[in-house]
Amino acid sequence: MPAKQQNGNAYVGIGGWTYAPWRGVFYPKGLTHAKELEYASTHLTSIEVNGTFYRTQSPKTYRKWASEVPDGFVFSLKGPRFAVNRRVLAEAGDSVKRFLDSGVTELGDRLGPLLWQFAPTKKFDPADFGKFLELLPPKYDGRPLRHVVEVRHDSFRAPDFLALLRQFRIPVVFAEHATYPAIADTTGDFVYARLQKGKDSVKTGYVPAALDQWAKRVREWTSGGSPSDLPHVGKEKPPKQPRDAYVYFIHEGKKRAPAAAMELIARLRR
Repeated sequence: MPAKQQNGNAYVGIGGWTYAPWRGVFYPKGLTHAKELEYASTHLTSIEVNGTFYRTQSPKTYRKWASEVPDGFVFSLKGPRFAVNRRVLAEAGDSVKRFLDSGVTELGDRLGPLLWQFAPTKKFDPADFGKFLELLPPKYDGRPLRHVVEVRHDSFRAPDFLALLRQFRIPVVFAEHATYPAIADTTGDFVYARLQKGKDSVKTGYVPAALDQWAKRVREWTSGGSPSDLPHVGKEKPPKQPRDAYVYFIHEGKKRAPAAAMELIARLRR
């Protein structure tokens, strides 16, 4: 089950579940590859799926994933590269629809946010980006959808970008990264963070003090606040309301990412 907060829920996890260095470190020795998702989902509360960025999955695959994880566990799915890696975002409609038609709603209540991740070279064009947001339906196949965007060019550190996101009630990823812009402004009804400064040389990925600080921030997010120690672009304070928080340890320090996620989950349950 997710780590329950005073108001919203905190879902904490990693990127994917198939990674050879996790075998014998996170996964027990001898665990079959077919059992890795089941094992991961009993120790974490969410997984961000990167494979959907590169290839179309099938309804059967989504149903299989959903059947292997417990109640309360959710998947975040990365939207396809064909939708986001294009010069004119307004022309992404067919790619977005093809992705949604591929069976994502077969995950049922295991379906978490849909992450639309843009290349570091993609600059902010208010008109075109607004047209892209118009392509993201709030509901599909009778099921509510949660969309979130990750932008990685400094031109998005602009009040106009935040205003556009608030218009559509879509969050921006908070990226803890060496070069990508860190935008902690709250623009939707949930929060999504990708923590990318872990180290394999640290057994828990992040040192205990850093994990304590992240637990404090997650609690603030789920109770309706916005951590003041993170970088914000605008001065507007979000309305005080319960928010779910999705937090993923990925990229750097990947070998220790599951340990970092489990440590954060433990802190949030105290």
